[in-house]
Formats: sequence, structure tokens, C-alpha cells
Amino acid sequence: MSPRNALATSFQTCILTPTACRNAVPTQVETPITEATPPAGVPRVLAASRYAVGLLASRPELGAGLDDPAALPRAEIDAALIDAGGDDEAALKRRLRRLRQRVLLRVMARDLSGRADLAEVCATMSALADASLATAQAWCEAQLLRAHGVPRSAAGAAQPFVVIGMGKLGGGELNVSSDIDLVFVYPEEGDSDGARPLSNHEYFTRLGRRLIGLLSDITEDGFAFRVDMRLRPYGESGPLVCSFEALENYFITQGREWERYAWIKARPITGDVDGAHKGLAPIVHPFVFRKYLDFATLGAMRRLHAEVRREVARRELADHIKLGPGGIREIEFVAQALQLIRGGREPALAVRPTLTVLARLAERNLLPGEAARELAEAYDFLRRLEHRLQYLDDRQTHRLPTDADDRARVAKMSDLPDWETLEARLDAVRSAVTRHFQATLAESEEGDGPAPPAVWQEDREAVAGALTALGYRDPGAAAARLVALRASQRYTLLPTDSRRRFDALVPALASVSADTADPDTTLARGLDLMEAVARRAAYLALLAEHRDALERVARIIGASSWAAQFVTRHPLLLDELLDDRVLYAAPDWAAFARTLRAQVAADAGDTEAQMNVLREQHQAQVFRLLAQDLAGQLTVERLADHLSAAADAVLEVCLETAWRELRNRHRDDAPRFAIVAYGKQGGKELGYASDLDIIFLYDDEDERAPEVYARLAQRVNNWLTTHTASGVLFATDLRLRPSGASGLLVSPLAAFEQYQETSAWTWEHQALTRARYCAGDAAVGAAFERIRERILRRARDPAKLARDVLEMREKMHAAHPNRSQQFDLKHDRGGMIDLEFIVQYLVLAHAHAHPELVGNLGNIALLGIAGELGLIPTALAEQCQDAYREFRRRQHALRLEGAQYARVAPRAVEDRVRAVCALWDAVFGAYAAPDQ
Repeated sequence: MSPRNALATSFQTCILTPTACRNAVPTQVETPITEATPPAGVPRVLAASRYAVGLLASRPELGAGLDDPAALPRAEIDAALIDAGGDDEAALKRRLRRLRQRVLLRVMARDLSGRADLAEVCATMSALADASLATAQAWCEAQLLRAHGVPRSAAGAAQPFVVIGMGKLGGGELNVSSDIDLVFVYPEEGDSDGARPLSNHEYFTRLGRRLIGLLSDITEDGFAFRVDMRLRPYGESGPLVCSFEALENYFITQGREWERYAWIKARPITGDVDGAHKGLAPIVHPFVFRKYLDFATLGAMRRLHAEVRREVARRELADHIKLGPGGIREIEFVAQALQLIRGGREPALAVRPTLTVLARLAERNLLPGEAARELAEAYDFLRRLEHRLQYLDDRQTHRLPTDADDRARVAKMSDLPDWETLEARLDAVRSAVTRHFQATLAESEEGDGPAPPAVWQEDREAVAGALTALGYRDPGAAAARLVALRASQRYTLLPTDSRRRFDALVPALASVSADTADPDTTLARGLDLMEAVARRAAYLALLAEHRDALERVARIIGASSWAAQFVTRHPLLLDELLDDRVLYAAPDWAAFARTLRAQVAADAGDTEAQMNVLREQHQAQVFRLLAQDLAGQLTVERLADHLSAAADAVLEVCLETAWRELRNRHRDDAPRFAIVAYGKQGGKELGYASDLDIIFLYDDEDERAPEVYARLAQRVNNWLTTHTASGVLFATDLRLRPSGASGLLVSPLAAFEQYQETSAWTWEHQALTRARYCAGDAAVGAAFERIRERILRRARDPAKLARDVLEMREKMHAAHPNRSQQFDLKHDRGGMIDLEFIVQYLVLAHAHAHPELVGNLGNIALLGIAGELGLIPTALAEQCQDAYREFRRRQHALRLEGAQYARVAPRAVEDRVRAVCALWDAVFGAYAAPDQ
């Protein structure tokens, strides 16, 4: 069995298998419940419990204090364990088990006499488990310390062993005879510092095994707690312990939907609890909770519940009050499903106890008040009944008894006259739970509704006729798509509300698409979008209830296939369509940077949330620019300026955040580190889907700086390129750094300068013409600009420079062959690359005499300056400026339509190509350039 299948089986077993092993206690006294007088020394309130009767018969001293009017405080539990460090193993096991017996009897007496509510019972048992774990762990650590020392990180910091309570223990809801679900973790890898050192993993594995034995081994006094470790990463097939990093990697690469459910109640119990909370929260929280409405979790919860139901039916567990219909698990599913959907947006819902969750859901109108009240009452009733079933024999059971005497005992403990009365009440409670569960989680049935509009029905000919009337060019093809969609499972399996909105949206989409330049294409792209968001009720509601938003999205997707794909990949952007004043407002990049910085800071400690904020906010800005672009409000040049400015802001905030999150920094203030952009970002000619050509520089004499800044650079690059739920920020190309891909990821400023002065190839100086500082330390950026200017203003041999440039141009041309009959705007002779190489040559050849050429002003401006300086014919400079604008405009239009190559019919640009070729000859003709 694979580790993942083993893990799934472990979890399924955890929630499906009722443990039936009996806690070993002294011989129990079988006393019929019908006996009027309980055995001597047994309070009447405990007479129905065979476990209590047997225990008090063998340990009568436990009867003292059972009538105490006060709840058992945690301090009393701790006092019973305070000197446990001096025990040997046998004595400690005896102490833990006898303490449990005393606590359980006290809890049982208070519960059955009506002095303790459910919260007290669960809190006391959870406190006992917490204290027992802490005591057993401290004892084990003392044993290991003597032989192996203290486990430490690579940096020498002592490493705590953290026990995470899962399930009911994690939620402080432990039942009276429950096993405890645990996961063992520790912060960092390393080794212990004793005479016989062990790796931290081996050290904590030994500790964990010994800890489990102290609690769960069966002795003459029974057990303290049964321990279940199957919810750890990879389940039973996984290692017993793992580091924080290993846990995070597991969540990212292997974590499944049901594991989010399993980890929702996770709580650090031992070790440095405050530190563990801080260290684990950024790992666990983003795995469990999504930042935005996560309706997809409903499907996962339904599937998990269906597995439980199938197993219940297979094993005939209908009488199981936890897993059976209307049982405890269904209440937990309702509460936790709504938590998973909204907990990322509403932190108040990210709590553990089920009753607290139900109350907060009702407060926020996320669950009807009456439903929350009924579910809370049902939970209280079922949990109390669960305890009474377990009080019989201290067994972890949830099955209703079939034996008449057992039934009578449970009814008596429930303070009801007979089993029939109890059973009737139980049936009513379970029916209510099932009703609310169905309302929250079950798939809805399609209800009756009005006849569908003409374009949204099963009659293909009728649909085609309606589309013809709307002006569609190929109504037959559009009708086939609509009829197929209506018959698809994607549609038929939608919940009733979503299907109702879908039914309203399709005719509306067909109508607004008819008003665009190409109705058929717009409708097809719109249906792609609707199918993509079909199960995202919030997006269907947005489009169904805002006709103006639907009209805007139709215009955008109809105008550009790239735009349609962008919105379909990132449907969160539909929110941007609600207000024209926002959508078409001129960008304020300083304000954007401030907002982005604040939103990222609000998610401090939550790396995934911060990464998603960066992506979503950048996508929103790009979408606004896209809308303005398609509305004709932006030139290609102005659009590129804005896209480059947006990227600058994102890089700045990304760098700041990565530095704050970086461990083991050598300085607390800002890093002396900068990001330099080359290529399209450097030249402020960025497109919608352009990569970022960047390098990393630093100027810091601290001996730790190279290692720290290397990690910072890697982290920044990871933040840019990692694919999260919100996509990728940018693809990056780091090969323009000194020595290319074989060079260091981050360069000291002095080394960069030396490389440029003595080792750089001519093509690297060509690239430098379009380089600029764009983020990070301004002093490092200014130093880079000075180096750049000095390199570009170096006097050069024009003939050698020309040969080098022409050689590189030939290599690029050979690397991008065009076998079509069309003209490639970028790569063919007379295209954009030729113009860019001309400009680069002019800068490198003449900047020593004309410093105005050094400015990173863009190719169009530099062509104008070269013409004004008399370096090239003025008229030809103007013609080539127009050519470059035209090439970029056409390239941009083709990219918006999703074209793989920027190619056009040669006749469409022949005058522009002729001008570029003429300028090429004017600049390079004297240097024996290859035949053009």
C-alpha cells in the first residue's frame, strides 16, 4: 500500500473504528441495576456503572471527595503529579493510572448527580490528558538527557518536543473513555549535545515511543490513555516524529482535503507551547483555512461523510451515536464545513470547540439561529449519552446496548424512567441533526421552476432559432454547445441555488454577447468562464445579480482570448467589475504599494496568505489595466510603463516581506540588497505575460552577508515563482547575473563591478543598456547606476563592437527560425530585435561622447536622441520610431488574441521593414555585416 493510501486508510480507520478494548481494572462487581441498595461504599449515583462499582470495591479510598460540591481544578491534578520526576517507570505508570481512576470517578459522580455540565466533564478530562502528557514527557526527557544531552538546532538552540493534540483532545472536548490522537513535532533538525549524541529525529523518536508506552501500556492498574498516532503525516507508514519544515512540506505536497478537517482542532500541548503556536500557526493555518470563500470544501466534506455512511452501512453501525445517521459526527461536519469555508476570511471562526463554532456561526448569520440552537442541544445530548455508554465499563464505545440490563443502567444514568423514553428522545434528536445536516451539506434536488428561456433548453433547433434571431453567425454550433452544457453533469449536479442562478445567467450571457463584435466567440468564452466558476456560488451570484458586471466581462472576454483565459484562471477578478469608477481609474502606484504593504503585513506569519495577497492584488491591477487597454484608454507604451511600475511595487514589497520572514538574519535593519531589472522590465516595456529578467546585488561587509543574502535572493525568487492557489506572480530569468547560470545567485557590488569591467562579453554590455535598479536598498541601486553609466560610457573600437553585435544578432536569428510565409515582428530581419540591436550599438559606440544616450529611456526615445545628435539620419530615425511603435502595437494585439507567434502578412508592414533595414545598413553597412 502506498504511503498516501495508508494515510487515508489510517484516517478512515480513526473515524470509523470504535475501540472496544476494556480498561484493565480490578475485578468488577456485577450488580443488577434493579437492586434497590448499591453495594457498600458506592454512592447511589454511581451504582449503575459496573466500572465504578468494581473500582470502589478494590480501592474504597477513592470514595472520599466524590460528593465535593466544586469542580476538580487543574491545580489538584497538577499537585498529584508534582513530584513524579523521582518515580521509577513502574511507579510513574501506577501514579498516572491511579490518578485517572480518581479523576474519572470524581467526574462521573459530578456528571451523574447533575453537578457538572458537559463543558466541565470534557474540560476536566482534557486537563487530565494535558497534565499526564506533560508529566510523562518531562520524565522521558530527563532519562534521555542523562544519556544523550539536549537536542539542539544547527545554530545551537535547544529544541523542544511538541505534542500536538488532535480531535477532541485538541478541542478540549475529550470524552471520558477516549483515546487521544497525537502528532509529535519539533522545530528544527540537529543533534543532541551529550556524550552519546543522537540526531534530533532519533532523539525525539525514542522520546515519543517511551511517552506512548508510559500512557498506554496495560498494567494491573489499566492504562492512563490509549494513544493513536495515525493522524501524523503519512499515517501509520510515516515516521513517528517530524520537524516543522517536514510538516510544512507534507502539507504543501501531500496534504488532502480531509486532513484539513483533521487539523482544524490541532493544539500544541507540551514543549514551548507559546513558541510552538507561533511556529506552527503559519504552517497549519494556511493549510486548514483558505483566505477566500472556500465552497469547494463542501464537496470534500460530502465525500468524506459518504465514506463514513458507506462504512456504517457495511458494518451495520446504525446504532452508533457517533458515526450513525444523525450522530455526533454529522454535527461536527456541519460546524467544521462552515469553518473551512469561511474561517480564512473570518478569524473568529478559526476556533476549536464545536459548541463555540456553532454559536459564532449563528452570530454571523452563517447558520440559522434555530438550527444552531437545535444542533447545540443535540450535541450536548449525544455527548452526555456517549459518556453514559462509556461509564458502564470504561470502554470507548458509541454503540447503543442491546442487553436489557445495560439499557436500564444507561436510562438510569440519563435520569430517565426507562429505555423506551430514552430511545424516543434519541430518535427525535437524530432526526433533527439529519435535517440540518441535509440542509447544510447534502446535494440539493432540482426544484420545479418556470419554463427556460429559448436559448436555454434541450431542443437544439429551438435554441438555434433563438440564436439566429439574436444575430449569431453560427447558431448551430453555439446551440450544440448550449444543449451539451445543459445535459452535462457539471450543470445537472449543481445545487439548486447555483442551478437557478446558472439558468438565469445563460440567457443573459447570450443576450449581452450578441451586442459584442463577435457574439459567437464571446458566448463560447463566457460559457468557458461559467463552467469554470459553476461551483463557486459567490461568483454565479455576482454575475447573476449584477447585469452591468456581466456586460463588462462580456466586452472584455469578447475583445481578447488572453483576457478571457486570465479571468477564467482568476475568477476572483470578477469583483473588479462591480464599479466602473474603480475599474477605469488611473493607477496610483504609490498608493498601491502602501495598500499592498499593509495587506501583506496583516497576514504576518502566514506565508501562503501573504503570497496570495501579492498575487491577487497584482492580478487586480493587471485586470484594471487590461480593461482600460481594451477600452482604448492606454497606448502600448503607457500600458508597458504601468505594468513595469506594478512589477516594481510588487518586487519592493516582496523583498521587504521576505527579509522580515528570513530566519537568522545578520542585521535587524533593512538589507543592503537590491534587485536590478534587465530586458523588458528594465526597459519599462513589460507585457501582460512577460518574464522578469532580474539580478540580485548587495553591498555589505559582514562575513555572514553572502550566505544570508543568498537565502534572501532564493526566497524572493520563490515568492515570485511559486504556484499557489492564486497562481504565480512572475516567471523569472536570473541568467543575466555575472557568469550566467553558473554564477552565484547574488553578487557583491564590487564583484559585479569587476566582472563588468574585466570579464563581461559585449552582449552583456548590450543587456546593460536596458538595465535599471528597481527595488531594495537605494544606495546599492545608486551604486549600480553609477557602474552602469561608467561601463556604457567606456570608449570602444566601433569596428570590433559592430562585429560582436552582428555575431550575437546572427546567433539570435538562428535560434528563432521562421519557416512560415509570414513576417515575425520580433525576430525576422527588419523587425524589433534589429531595432533594439541598433539602439544598443549606438549607445555603446557613442555614449562616451554623448552621455544623454546612457539614460534608460526606451528604444523609441533613444532613436530620437541619436537622430538629433546626427548619429543616424533624422528622417530614418523617425520612420524607425514609427516602425517600432507599429510592431509593438501589432505584437500586443496578437498576444491579446492568444497568438503563439507575433507574425503578420509581410505586405502589412513592408514599409516599416524597409525603413528598419535601411537604418541597419546605415549603421552596420561599413562593418562587413552578413548579407541581410
